[in-house]
Amino acid sequence: MSTPNGIPNSGPSYIPHTTLGERQLRLLPWNTPDGKPCYLSADHDDSRLSLLADDIEAAQLDSGEKVLAGAKAVLADPKAGERAVRFALTRASESLGDVLRIAISRGERIPELER
Repeated sequence: MSTPNGIPNSGPSYIPHTTLGERQLRLLPWNTPDGKPCYLSADHDDSRLSLLADDIEAAQLDSGEKVLAGAKAVLADPKAGERAVRFALTRASESLGDVLRIAISRGERIPELER
């Protein structure tokens, strides 16, 4: 399925820009139980939920670095079987989804003057 501009609507990179009045909503690094994106409306970046989201994003980025190293190792091994390659690709695509979501969340929070 595609959006009106032809971009596939299948991942976190296509989450619409969201505001609440004049306040920007923060895209959180987790989904609702039914798979929809979660947003936070907070008056400041040091709320409990904001700090939790920061910690989870940091853990996701750290995990992504480890997954990338593991995927490179599997790809460099000429004896790696299909299962190992599929596992590495599955983990790498999950990590890429997390990193894209973090980039979108952080990009949406950059003040308009800095963009």
